[in-house]
Amino acid sequence: MIGRMDTRRAVLDAALAMVADGGPDGVSMREVARRAGVSHQAPYHHFTDRSGIFAAITAEGFDLLASRFEGALVGDERPARRCFEAYLRTALEYPGHFRIMFRADLCGVTSHDVARSAADAAYGRLQELVERTIGAATDRRTAAAWSSLMWSSAHGFATLLLDGPLALKLDPSVPLNAHIGDVVDLMSEMVERQAVAMGLGAGR
Repeated sequence: MIGRMDTRRAVLDAALAMVADGGPDGVSMREVARRAGVSHQAPYHHFTDRSGIFAAITAEGFDLLASRFEGALVGDERPARRCFEAYLRTALEYPGHFRIMFRADLCGVTSHDVARSAADAAYGRLQELVERTIGAATDRRTAAAWSSLMWSSAHGFATLLLDGPLALKLDPSVPLNAHIGDVVDLMSEMVERQAVAMGLGAGR
């Protein structure tokens, strides 16, 4: 017999598999139950409806991202690069989570406390990485702009890798991992050079 926590995990994994197969719009409670190998009522024991499943996936995804950001905070060398690496690694390793956690109509950050708290925690770690890059004494407006810059740069590249036409445009002689490394190098250097040009930095 599947235990209660095992059932919850099975439901989430089934939903994530459906997202990977055909996107989140096709996820239904009945089909999730069928794929998870549980009764059609079992998902309701853990989640009120599919929005609850999506909120749990969102929370899990942001927890993963926050954990990667925390790892990136270890040490002081090139925090911007470690930030970009952490974001891309999370997106590429957990594409099902990534496709849910940034869909405003699905992620549940405005309706489910668990999703909102996890998202806030991940953003807090991002802000710490930004502080390591431009200095903690920077005014809040500037820090917010840099947070948005670094977040949108990483997110845009991750989205193109997962769901965009980028793979069709790449030179087949260049391995994908090498291309990702090249782009991360460029983004990091641009951020670091701009911080220096603006007189910003952790050591200022």
